[in-house]
Amino acid sequence: MSTSDLPDAPTSPRDLAQISAAQWVAVLRAEPARAAGWMAAAARLGHAEAQTVWGQWLLDGHGTPRNPTAALSWFESAARQGHAMGMNMAGRCHENGWGTPVDLAAALAWYRQAAQHKLDAGLYNLANQYAAGKSVPQDHAHALALYQQAAEQGHAKSMTKMGRYYEDGLVVRQDSDAAFACYEKAARGGDFRGQFCFAGMLAARGRTEQALAWLRKVPLTATPGFREEAGRALLQSPHEEFRHIGEQMLARTTAA
Repeated sequence: MSTSDLPDAPTSPRDLAQISAAQWVAVLRAEPARAAGWMAAAARLGHAEAQTVWGQWLLDGHGTPRNPTAALSWFESAARQGHAMGMNMAGRCHENGWGTPVDLAAALAWYRQAAQHKLDAGLYNLANQYAAGKSVPQDHAHALALYQQAAEQGHAKSMTKMGRYYEDGLVVRQDSDAAFACYEKAARGGDFRGQFCFAGMLAARGRTEQALAWLRKVPLTATPGFREEAGRALLQSPHEEFRHIGEQMLARTTAA
C-alpha cells in the first residue's frame, strides 16, 4: 500500500477493527497534517495505541500545534486502559513538566506501572530514578538490574548505562571488556551516548579509524546539550581528527 493512500478516517470501533497492519503503517508514514486528523479520530474512539501516538504527536507538534497538556491527557487515557507506553509517556510528562507541573512521585508511579508491564522504556526510566536517587532512595544495584532487563530486550540506552557500571566498577567488578561489549551493542543499537563511549574505548585500544567512524555518527541523533558536552571533550584530544569532529559538533550546536 502506498503511504499516500490513507484509509478513511474511522468513525466507529468497528472501522478501527478492520484497519490492517499495512494501513496503520501508511497512517504513521503519511504527510503529518493528513495523518493527524486520522489519528485524532482513532484516539477519540478510545483506541489506546492511537491515543498514545496522538499524544506523542501533540507533544512534538507533528501535524498539529504542540499541546503538552492535551498530550498528557491522552497518554493517561491510554494508560488507564493498560497501555504500557501510555504509562511511560505519562511518567515522562510528570518528570519533565510537559503539560503539568513537575511531579516526581507521579512520574515514579507511572514508570513502575510501565516496568511491571516489562516495557523496555519503562524499565529504563524507572532505573534512572533509582540511579539518580531523586524520587526514591538511591539504589544502584536495583537500577542496574532494571537496566539489564531492558537491555535484554534490545534497549540501546540501557546497554550504555550498563557499560558505565562496568567501566566505573560501580556495584559490579570493574571490567573494561564487559563495558566495551555493552557500549558496542548500544552503539550498534543507535544510542548516541553509546556511540560516543564506544568510540572512546576504541581510541583507547588504538583503533583510531573505527573510533572516528563512530564519532561521526554521534551528531546525527545527539541532543544539542550532548553535542556541546561531547564537542568540548573532544577539543581536549591530542589527535587533530578528534578535535576537528569536536569543532563540528560545537558549530552544529551553535547553528541550531
